[in-house]
Amino acid sequence: MHDTASDSEQHRPISLLYGLEDRPRLPALLLVAIQHLMAIIVPIITPALLICQALQVPAHDTGMIISMSLLVSGLATFVQCWRPGPLGSGLLTVQGTSFNFLGPIIGAGTAMLQGGASVAGVLGAIFGTLMVGSFVEMGLSRILPLLRRVITPLVTGIVVLLIGLTLIRVGLISMGGGQAALDSDTFATQRNLLLSGTVLAVIVLLNRSRSPWVRTGAIIIALLVGYVLAAWQGRLSFDGLAQQPLWQWPLPLHYGLGFSWSLFVPLLVIYVVTSLEAIGDITATSAISNEPVEGDSWMRRIRGGVLANGFGSLVAGALNSFPSSTFAQNNGVIQLTGVASRYVGMCVALMLVVLGLLPPVAGVIQQMPEPVLGGATIVMFGSVAAAGINILAGVRLDRRALLILAVSLAMGLGVAQVPQFLQHLPEMIANVLSSGVATGGLTAMVLNLLLPQEDAG
Repeated sequence: MHDTASDSEQHRPISLLYGLEDRPRLPALLLVAIQHLMAIIVPIITPALLICQALQVPAHDTGMIISMSLLVSGLATFVQCWRPGPLGSGLLTVQGTSFNFLGPIIGAGTAMLQGGASVAGVLGAIFGTLMVGSFVEMGLSRILPLLRRVITPLVTGIVVLLIGLTLIRVGLISMGGGQAALDSDTFATQRNLLLSGTVLAVIVLLNRSRSPWVRTGAIIIALLVGYVLAAWQGRLSFDGLAQQPLWQWPLPLHYGLGFSWSLFVPLLVIYVVTSLEAIGDITATSAISNEPVEGDSWMRRIRGGVLANGFGSLVAGALNSFPSSTFAQNNGVIQLTGVASRYVGMCVALMLVVLGLLPPVAGVIQQMPEPVLGGATIVMFGSVAAAGINILAGVRLDRRALLILAVSLAMGLGVAQVPQFLQHLPEMIANVLSSGVATGGLTAMVLNLLLPQEDAG
């Protein structure tokens, strides 16, 4: 996700069926809202599923966390589109659970479990730390011009690339059957690879379609195919759904509040990067909605959007879910449909809230075997890495930039692959640097400040 404000073509008026403040008729409103929902529902639920599976969260709690991921995404999206006071961009800006935080949360949570903490205690510490970190992003929204001078596209591209590369291991483990399969010596069996390989193949084939509607819905269609194949293999069981209530209200701070320094410092880096991604996403949405991409009006939207980004993460932690961020894929849906009305975003938000309040929805999602999810996540995580490459493609890669890129990637990926490298450092420092994203991101920031700029000529 790159900042498109500098692209000259973004200043050209775009032909829209419905502008930002237009109210489409109900049939058109629902049709476009469903298209947005198809583009985002899988990325919203995936981080919660992967984190809960990695931390061995009980099934009932996993269901609640998945439900809250949908609910919080709906609430955050509504705030972005409605724009109450200083909160929100006032555009068709959709928010959902962010992949950026996945690696550090799993790493810190696993370390706490190995240290003897209970699952409930780990979740309480994670959600408490996420809530504290959200104030950092909300504070950053007030100093965006300064932030963008310190954290350049080079640094952002390196961090996003590292996020994607370090997550690919998580995707491969899911394709093979997950951590439970690794522990029980059933990893990467032919049954598991058939499921994950089929989902991956369907995503690739559907993206060759000439229909933009099919390409947009490729992931959710592929998951449905994998779900059916899993049923044919006899791997689905809906016995527990009958005992679930039809409706469930949120349970704020269900796991109490805790804090983890080893998670907090990596989160700082990622909250900064998420803020910069939001700037790019909101600028792109503004451009395709025929709204300004510079000046006071644009800056108010940017500040409100980043503030709402952090606020959504605060609400997520309070409601037992994970941080949210703006989604870039919805810009493609706006271009596809020609509908930029923020009232569509409010409709999407209402759909997400309703789905989040229905426990059977989370129950059906939970039945999805991990190899099915893995076939889709490997594509999503690869896309995150590709987004980082896309950001770097817009950077002048002179000797200085290449040195920063080389050292940052080497340190970030090296620590992720050989964590024993940190074993003799003080515990606090080792915990902070145990995340490859944090190590690589901090390296990029320090080198970017210390190394002098080369002359453009």
